[in-house]
Amino acid sequence: MSDGGASGISGISAVSALSAASGISEAPFNAVYLGIGTVAWVVAVLKVRAWRRDPSQGLLVVAVTIAAPATAFVVAAPVLYRLIDRLAGRGNLATLLVYLGITGFSAAAVVLARMWTPPKERTNSRVWDAATGDTWRQARRRLAVFAVLVPVMIALFFMGGAGSPETPLTFDTTFATIPQIAVFLVIYQALFGFALIDISRVCSGHASRLPYGWLRRGIRLIAVGGLVACGYVGCKVIAIGAAFAEVDGVEWLSTAVGPAFAALGAVLITAGFAGPAVAAWTRRRRDYQALRPLWDLVYRADRRLALEAPPSAWTERLAFRDLEWRTARRGLEIRDGQLTLRPWVEPAVVTAATGVAERAGLDDGDRAALIVAAALRSAGEALNAGTPPRPREDQAPLPGLDAEPAEERAHLVRVAGYLYAPLTGEALAVATAAE
Repeated sequence: MSDGGASGISGISAVSALSAASGISEAPFNAVYLGIGTVAWVVAVLKVRAWRRDPSQGLLVVAVTIAAPATAFVVAAPVLYRLIDRLAGRGNLATLLVYLGITGFSAAAVVLARMWTPPKERTNSRVWDAATGDTWRQARRRLAVFAVLVPVMIALFFMGGAGSPETPLTFDTTFATIPQIAVFLVIYQALFGFALIDISRVCSGHASRLPYGWLRRGIRLIAVGGLVACGYVGCKVIAIGAAFAEVDGVEWLSTAVGPAFAALGAVLITAGFAGPAVAAWTRRRRDYQALRPLWDLVYRADRRLALEAPPSAWTERLAFRDLEWRTARRGLEIRDGQLTLRPWVEPAVVTAATGVAERAGLDDGDRAALIVAAALRSAGEALNAGTPPRPREDQAPLPGLDAEPAEERAHLVRVAGYLYAPLTGEALAVATAAE
């Protein structure tokens, strides 16, 4: 994915060099690439801080995966690109740094893909804690390939003597006639292609073990994006080979078609990462808002249950941050409210709601939600009317109180949905008529 970004960096670096020659300001290019690189580095630093607070190999790999391409973005900014070459007294040194940044990303991403584990196969919430000894053995073997070839790449670059100023986009075809540079470029493309294929293969395996849903679609998009980005590698290798053989007329593969493959692959991979994250955020926000009617009911029963007064309608609509924490807290407060209202639950209401659910043909989850919704509504009304509570031995048990944590939120959301549904009103009417 990041090499797709690096291809974009290379293209803009070349464009910015040409724009400088024609008098066009490079300020937008500097702002974009320095901005992207700086933000990415801030994220990487935050990951390092988290790793220092809670040391784990996974957090360290995540930090490297972000920091490596972030460095490539910063170095590719025209103002720094030329500054590095000028300070070093050598042209194209910045190109080497950009390529090394992408190679570092490739190595880290290969490890990260292997460390990720489908949710149902984890023993805890952190994805990398499920990595086994075999996972780390496979990762070390792959890292050994990078550890051996990266020093070779650096040595070949300096041996090649490609000192005339160029840009990453045209560097490949300009200096591929130098044997050392040609081998340097082939190794770089081989490592990147190896990483893309390995990530795609591993992600395809992950996706095959996932149920249908956003997460499966996202992992598959990452796999497809990696394979599409391999077109960049293929175009580059062909162009490098042609330049080495001094065959003209195929530079467009390196400067146009290859970056197009990289850009498309980057879009697919980005969508693969973003899709499940957006879906999870949307689901959390929907659950948070869906629980509001149920939370209002228990809050009216006992205001001591809540840490703060009910938020306004606008505050609810503008709730975009900390949704997992907000929703979890709302669920806990609802559970406490259920226990508060339990002494006022009428057994007749539970019986009536059970009968209505059976006649409506509801499944077990909906049946339990309807019973609880009707029971809590009647209990709230009884409490407000001053009805004395029932003794413990006469209290009606409610379904769902023993639900597993993973199922509890879905149960409460269903209860909230049935709270003012027609079937709930029917159950309350049946219970009232039976009295």
